[in-house]
Amino acid sequence: MRSIQIEEEGNIFKRFLKLSWSLVALLTILAGIGLIALYSAAGGSWSPWASRQFMHFCIGMVFMLVIAMVNIRWWYRLAWPCYFVGIVLLIIVEVAGHVGMGAQRWINLGFMNLQPSEIMKIAVIMVLARYYHIKGVEYVRQWRSLIVPGIVVALPMGLVLLQPDLGTALMLTMGAVAMIFMAGAPFWWFMMAGGIAVCAVPLYWTFFMHDYQKRRVLTFLNPESDPLGAGYHIAQSKIALGSGGFSGKGFLEGSQSRLNFLPEKQTDFIFTLWAEEWGFIGGVLLLFLFGLIFLYGIWIASQCRHNFGRFLALGLTVNFSLYVFINIAMVMGLIPVVGKALAMVSYGGTAMLAAMIGFGLILSCHAYRDSKLRSGF
Repeated sequence: MRSIQIEEEGNIFKRFLKLSWSLVALLTILAGIGLIALYSAAGGSWSPWASRQFMHFCIGMVFMLVIAMVNIRWWYRLAWPCYFVGIVLLIIVEVAGHVGMGAQRWINLGFMNLQPSEIMKIAVIMVLARYYHIKGVEYVRQWRSLIVPGIVVALPMGLVLLQPDLGTALMLTMGAVAMIFMAGAPFWWFMMAGGIAVCAVPLYWTFFMHDYQKRRVLTFLNPESDPLGAGYHIAQSKIALGSGGFSGKGFLEGSQSRLNFLPEKQTDFIFTLWAEEWGFIGGVLLLFLFGLIFLYGIWIASQCRHNFGRFLALGLTVNFSLYVFINIAMVMGLIPVVGKALAMVSYGGTAMLAAMIGFGLILSCHAYRDSKLRSGF
């Protein structure tokens, strides 16, 4: 690996002061909303979710700030090592992973259950950002430019599908596709890939999809067919969303949550809980906050002089936005239930840690946006 020369600017203290504290503030507000929702989900108690989530956020904040201070050259160098560590962790999951809710997706660390697939999404984006930093636009428009990205995505996607976790595998794929698109690949490639994917749906349905995954799709197409069984989750979610009205029922007054009709209210369906208590206004304000964070990430990417930082910030911002879109579309019945949490709002240690690590890298891109990063391995 050739050495990468980056212009060092200022000392650590000055770099700390120059971090994008506006983005840090937005993330803190978002996490605070999550704590309020988790407090309500427990019926007005910090235990068991809000207190633990606060600890997750504090640990994540430390990680984020430390990562943000590290020179971008180190993240460039560590892209492939992080990727291979992620692959090893996914293999460990297959061999000795913790089983929960019918799936083997976690590694029990004692103090928390680590879900390597969440970390793997970040590692894939780092590797692809490095790859497209090295390659020029003309190379990206050639078919052979897809070989390395294809292998980089296929290996963890295959391991994730074995867990099984179709939702995460799809998010890995969508994140990679977004990176390839942003790198300048021809649009007709994506049109052709979409056509092939549609044609492959019957084959995947027949030979690869598990029964519970098929039930989710059938329930999405006709949720009223089994309102007390497979369609229960989405039916209760729609009732809660509708009952919130324009201004909501009030804090701790959500009947669907308080009477435990709303399933997984601390994780997958936390947006429903929030919308029932705070209504259409609260839901729109939360979406507005997500939108501000998304625009901030895009702006940071646009300020980077080097392609690595530009692609890394864009990829991580898109990955974050996918979480938001999929979760909210899911609880509204617009897509099948895939078990994806609402980023930084839903309860979950690994999800919070992964989100904060991602934003730490985005902040690092901003802090070292003017650095001169030379291409090379």
